[in-house]
Amino acid sequence: MLQITTTSKTVLSYKPVSNLLSEGSTNTKTAKNSIQTYILYLAPADIIGTHNLCPFASEGCKKSCLYSAGRGAFSNVQQSRINKAKFWAYDRKNFYVQLTNEILKINSKATDKVAIRLNGTSDIDHLDLIKRYTGIDFLSSEFSKLLFYDYTKNPNVFKKYFNTNYKLTFSMSENNFDQVKDILQIGGNVAIVFKSFLPDNFIGYNVINGDLTDLRYFDPSNVVVGLIAKGQAKKDTSGFVITKY
Repeated sequence: MLQITTTSKTVLSYKPVSNLLSEGSTNTKTAKNSIQTYILYLAPADIIGTHNLCPFASEGCKKSCLYSAGRGAFSNVQQSRINKAKFWAYDRKNFYVQLTNEILKINSKATDKVAIRLNGTSDIDHLDLIKRYTGIDFLSSEFSKLLFYDYTKNPNVFKKYFNTNYKLTFSMSENNFDQVKDILQIGGNVAIVFKSFLPDNFIGYNVINGDLTDLRYFDPSNVVVGLIAKGQAKKDTSGFVITKY
């Protein structure tokens, strides 16, 4: 197995992390996935204060974020995600070396397809940064067993990977409707949060139930991925959650 070597650490503002990736079975939603899944959780948006891990997040998105839902409600889990986010922010080379080695290990042991979601609670172009820091392109045919998927609010990243093996679903918020229309018009998929039930169609596009599984990799093309409001999103008044449909 290919192994990337870490560089020496100086003063650390985070604690060493044993594993960056978590098994999907530890999460209520990814546990529904039909294939083995690994997910990376970092503290989202500007929670660590010095860096924004979700640069396109709206205020409604931040308030409705599932960061504190499920196991994320526990302080030790939140601290773990903050610690990993600081690792990413302050020691990026070693962060991506460790993440790359974890993915390489998963790939070497995989006997079938494995799903990997690198943005469980962040919105970063990790695959680009992995390639930049380690030289490894996980979208090459060498790693065909690995199925990378994510949600993003970054239209540039969405278009960059559109029609590649990295399956991205664009996320609608209260302030990006023009981008949503653009993404749908080119044939992409958009995740939209609805208040209480999922309509059959919305703004002229079929709606599929995104709560049945988190595995967006096999979704049909050019659809709305409907999600029912959960946690703090149930209280949303910003327009992030669709209430009239």
